[in-house]
Parts: sequence; C-alpha cells; structure tokens
Amino acid sequence: MTTVLCVGIATLDYVYAVEGVPRRGEKYRAHDLVVIGGGTAGTAAHAIARLGGKAMLATRLGDDPTGDAIVAELQAAGVDCSLARRYSGLRSPSSAVLVDPEGERLVTCYADVRTPDDASFLPCRLPEGTSAVLADVAWVTGARRLLLAAREFGVPGVIDGDRVVDDKSYFDIASHVAYSAATVRTLTGLDDPAEALEVLARSARNWLCVTDGERGVWFTADGGIDHVPAYHIAALDTLGAGDVFHGALALALGEGVAERGAVSFANAAAALKCLRFGGGRIGAPSRPEVEAFMRKQSTVQRGSPRGRAS
Repeated sequence: MTTVLCVGIATLDYVYAVEGVPRRGEKYRAHDLVVIGGGTAGTAAHAIARLGGKAMLATRLGDDPTGDAIVAELQAAGVDCSLARRYSGLRSPSSAVLVDPEGERLVTCYADVRTPDDASFLPCRLPEGTSAVLADVAWVTGARRLLLAAREFGVPGVIDGDRVVDDKSYFDIASHVAYSAATVRTLTGLDDPAEALEVLARSARNWLCVTDGERGVWFTADGGIDHVPAYHIAALDTLGAGDVFHGALALALGEGVAERGAVSFANAAAALKCLRFGGGRIGAPSRPEVEAFMRKQSTVQRGSPRGRAS
C-alpha cells in the first residue's frame, strides 16, 4: 500500500446549501446543511485513504470538541493521525461554507492565531515506507521540514499552491507544485494560465502545473507546456475538489505514475467529487469509482466528434 504523508490544515466545515451567495446584510435561509471535516491537508488525506492509499496527517489542533470531531472522522476513514498535535486551551480550525445551485462556494475560515508555529515535534526523517509527501500553504514551517525530508528520502514532495506565501523559496523545495489559477495570476500578473505557467517554468527546476477548474490542467513537460482537459460534468458542489485533486495527484506520483497519468487520475477523482454535495469528505470517490469513471469517459470521448465527454 502506498503511503502519503500530508502536512497542513484540517478543519471542521459547516456547509450550507443556499439559493444564492448573499450580497447584502440580511437573513438568509439554507435548504440543506452538512457538518463535515475539511481543510486542504485533512481532506487530501481523507481522499487518499478513500482511493486505497495509506494516509498520514501532520497538523495542529486545539484540545476542544471541534478537534475531537476532526480526528475521530479522519481515524474512522483510516487516516493515521499520530502526528496531529493537540494544544490545550486553543480552538481548532473551522469554516462556514455557502454553496449555490451551480456548485460554487463562499468560504469563511477560522484558525486560532495563538497556534504555535513550531514544527520540532515532526520527524526529521520520513516514516519508513513513505512514498510521497503532500503539503499545503497553511503551515509552511511544518511543510518545509517534511518536504526537505522527502527530498532526502528520494520520494515526491508535492505542494498544493492554492495561494501565495511570504516565503518565496517555499515552492522551490518541492519536486512537484500544483498551483491554482489565482496563484499563478498573482505571481505573474498574467490571466492566461498557460502563459503564466510558462513564465514560472523559466526559472523553475521542479515540475509545475496549474489547475483551472473546468478548463483543465496545464503542466510542464519536455521543456514546454502540456494540457489535460477537465472532464465535462454538471457540478453540484465544488467544495474540496482541489483538495481531492491534490490528494489523488500525490498518491499517483507516490505509486510511480508519470505526471500526465497522475493528472488524469486526479482530474477524474476531483470530477466525481463535484457530483456530490457536502464537501470533499462526502464527495471523495473510491478507487474503483475513479477507474470505472475514467474507462467510461474514455469511451465517450472516443465516440464524440468533439472529443469531449458529455
């Protein structure tokens, strides 16, 4: 079984289904509510476990009922939380999420500013059998420690670059960086993801990609920029889709899958997640579901004159 060590944030999300995103201060009613674990690293770890990998999570939580719920849910899914540090008197991260009928969401996050940045409790060497490390941008100090250990261990170190961080050298220590379209736009000032990625690739020594939702994924390959289109679906809820993508990507890379194949696999996992309401934990697909989906969509694409799944 392939082991991926995830490092970063885990939250408890309150996900409300609403008719539209509020535009002014008044009372709004939700027609559905799901309370579920979230957070970039936490959701990715959960997705990895659902996809048949062994997931470990290094994170920081308060010693409170919210933290209890986060850990209990992850452990029930098979995630190893032995590297989750609990701090007495602090509050665990949480989010309020509004999801509209088109699947788009508005997210308000909370993390206790008193949470220590110290990462000395994390191992200097990766646990035996670790095949990849996946890090987010919520805890750079901890992520840097484990990404450097991944480099020394000779396994993929993947960063979910969903926003810019103050430490510009952070993205250089990973073997693979998956940026969001918003991040590359901020870094380069360019709106076109392919053009922005080309600019970033000029000075990069690692593999880079940029995810752009329904437009697919651009990535560096053979000195240029390649592209894998997204699967054409009717999204119900996009919350957590990026986290599922990054978890699936890190798992595939840890299994030794080449980058193009890893992106295709991650695209499929993220697409299936978007078909289910309730965030990344409820929507995260199993390995057989992803493989069956990819086979079906491959058949549809071969039979479509436009070459796109319908």
